[in-house]
Amino acid sequence: MGAIDADAHVVECEKTFEYLDPEYHHYKPRVMVQKSDDAVVLDNEGLAQREYWVIDGRLQPKEANVGHNTSKESREMADIDGRLQHMDELGIDIQVLYPTLFLRPITTDPTAELAFCRAYNRWLVDIWKAAPERLRWVAMPPLYSMDKVEDELRFAKANGACGVFMRGLECDRRLDNPYFFPLYQMAQDLDLAIALHAGNNSFQLNDVYGAEGGFARGKLPAVSAFHTLLMKDIPARFPKLRWGFIEVSSQWLPYVINDLSLRFKRRGKRLSDTVLADNNFYVACQVTDDLDHVLAFAGEDQLVVGTDYGHADTSSEIEALRRLKDDGKIPAAVADKILDANARALYGL
Repeated sequence: MGAIDADAHVVECEKTFEYLDPEYHHYKPRVMVQKSDDAVVLDNEGLAQREYWVIDGRLQPKEANVGHNTSKESREMADIDGRLQHMDELGIDIQVLYPTLFLRPITTDPTAELAFCRAYNRWLVDIWKAAPERLRWVAMPPLYSMDKVEDELRFAKANGACGVFMRGLECDRRLDNPYFFPLYQMAQDLDLAIALHAGNNSFQLNDVYGAEGGFARGKLPAVSAFHTLLMKDIPARFPKLRWGFIEVSSQWLPYVINDLSLRFKRRGKRLSDTVLADNNFYVACQVTDDLDHVLAFAGEDQLVVGTDYGHADTSSEIEALRRLKDDGKIPAAVADKILDANARALYGL
């Protein structure tokens, strides 16, 4: 049996933006270092943040969510052999790589966004080429330039990508907005999953909830997107498209499914008992979830699990795959599905 880490991260570094096309070099992010101890901001592990990105005239934290149970070289993919060795130690066959910087809004300038997406995608291609059987990734689409998305997705698909990165709120739009329908069609045609990760792409939302620790601005937009997509019957428009809800735990599924059931009933409809499977929805669980209860709502074929490798927040569990297999909380056969077959189905591996 294999073990697939359905949510691992790379941490962007100066090398990431060496991939900017020459005509976009003036957009290159710079790093600002805070020297004073006055008004220092602490990261998720309680350490002082010293470095910040300067991107499109805004400061972005560079160290806010770094997990020091991984090496800097592994997080930033400077030592891919070291990362692979660590994966071996953790019992991980394949990692699906997600960004770090782009979990938050970066810019509303379409040209700058295109430049950043192209650079990030090309950085990931070189990472994938170093271990194509073990490192897969989700592509960054330039959503403010929808006419450029297809070229990026085709390039990504040809170079190891297995999903399309999205957040629960994109371009200050809900994900049921017809603006995104061309993207969904492209992803379906290319057999790429829509990978809805915790985070948001709205400066307004991010600013309102900026200091609350990431729950409202990070986790809840993805939960809301799950609810909205089903209420608006969006998956039915794209019946072969797979959707993943990543790094938001699965503990909320009973509440949201119950709410949807009540709303459907008021409209004279019935919510299916297999609503996740019916709509090609997959949810990344955490080992701290009440999985016996969650499985009654999700079904044993629709959960995946990730380590959140490289990060240090409430979803981070470097031993998640091993713990899920060994702690005996759910039947071994179900654990095997969550660890392997379900992730293969979501990402088309």
